[in-house]
Amino acid sequence: MTNAITIKGLSKRFEKVQALDNVEFNVPEHSIFGLLGPNGAGKTTLFSIIADFLKPDSGYVEVLGIDTREISRLQGRLSILPQDAQFQNNVPILEQFIFFRLLAGSTKSQARDEVLKTFELVGLQSVVKSKIGSLSHGMLKRLGIAQAFLGHPEVILLDEPTSGLDPANARQIRDLIKQIRERTTIIVSSHNMAEIQEMCDHVAILNYGRLMLAGSVHEITLNHREYNLTLSRPLSANEQDCLLALNGVSEINISSQNITDQNSGSKEYTIKLDLSGDNMNQDKLISALLQNILGMGITPRKLNEGRNLEKQFLAVCRTSPVSA
Repeated sequence: MTNAITIKGLSKRFEKVQALDNVEFNVPEHSIFGLLGPNGAGKTTLFSIIADFLKPDSGYVEVLGIDTREISRLQGRLSILPQDAQFQNNVPILEQFIFFRLLAGSTKSQARDEVLKTFELVGLQSVVKSKIGSLSHGMLKRLGIAQAFLGHPEVILLDEPTSGLDPANARQIRDLIKQIRERTTIIVSSHNMAEIQEMCDHVAILNYGRLMLAGSVHEITLNHREYNLTLSRPLSANEQDCLLALNGVSEINISSQNITDQNSGSKEYTIKLDLSGDNMNQDKLISALLQNILGMGITPRKLNEGRNLEKQFLAVCRTSPVSA
């Protein structure tokens, strides 16, 4: 697997705060990579060093095989969306974006074509002649995404791209990100675990400047698999107590009215498993649960597996510094 970004031994200190402490991991090419961590974890500092806005105290970053200390060699290949991207209020949006492409070396005709195609991609064709003050918060976010997409960069850094958006606008941004993954590598910083788990195939978790975990979402969530098992008939109180006593069974919930037997008032039950440990042990616990259910004369209808990135995140990150 080819890496788009290599981070090696990266450290950065601001007076008494160790923002990054010997951080190193790789970002695979053409991945959507999630960067997670509580406030103060070092995510923005890491982004700033990758983009060469800040210099590290030690270590280095390579983007597309180029040391970011030679950032000029990455012009047009690396793009970043800061968390609070700013634009000029008094200049029409189209003119601003054409100017950005002129600075990158495009001709005026090329710049205009590139901008219009990018605006079409992010659904902003209708506002190209507008001014910034007329845009909603959601449109401003999409405008920032458009700026990051300009010129077809090979690596894009997005710092909290859906922060403050309503669910519909956040969904649009996620869809845009997934839409361009075939031609670029995207790193997304976010506090939204469900969003990262849905979008990303790889993640890194930072906590107080230290790397806690890095790898594929599949690998990282192995220890926090959840299973929802739907049964063919309701459970008696005694049967529920027996199943709740089994290792790994965390909840038994009534999920819906049984459609095939509405007149009897019977219910469908969903058994929730929250399993930790090695995969072999998890498989044994699932097998034991199924054997117990079959022994009660109940037929399982379906078994759905899920992964819980949030629980893995909480397991490795403290929510507040340890007091001295």
